Amino acid sequence: MDLHEDMVDLKLIRTDSHNPGFAKLIKDLDANLHSRNGDQQAFFNQFNKVDQIKHVVVAYLNNAAAGCGAIKHYDAEATEVKRMFVAAESRGKGIAGKVLTELENWAKELGYTHTILETSTAQNETISLYNKKGYTVTENYGQYAGIENSICFKKELS
Repeated sequence: MDLHEDMVDLKLIRTDSHNPGFAKLIKDLDANLHSRNGDQQAFFNQFNKVDQIKHVVVAYLNNAAAGCGAIKHYDAEATEVKRMFVAAESRGKGIAGKVLTELENWAKELGYTHTILETSTAQNETISLYNKKGYTVTENYGQYAGIENSICFKKELS
């Protein structure tokens, strides 16, 4: 099956953090991050609470939750991209890029001028995605200032 046929039944749903597909993906994301970051992940967990996130995108492939991401208010101009993840069996199909584009569109609709985000320096595929989607490295902000294994990005929304 070619990539195009495999993506025929991809649906992006705007929802919130109470979505069951999002909850399942976040559980998998947390396990993935712990396997990559080990004990250091405990520090980041405090910034990854999802119970009050109002702007979540879940990608469903063949009616199964395949990927997700969220945005949350950072300041008057910026929204922060959070909890980006694609299930292992759905990777390599462009789902993360589609989720990210949908989050950026939603942020623009909400009146934000740019997005910011943080990821681990150990996540090369994630860093590659953000570079490909027009994000540029920026100074580590907020709680990530001075954290050596964090890399922060910014993108102007046009």
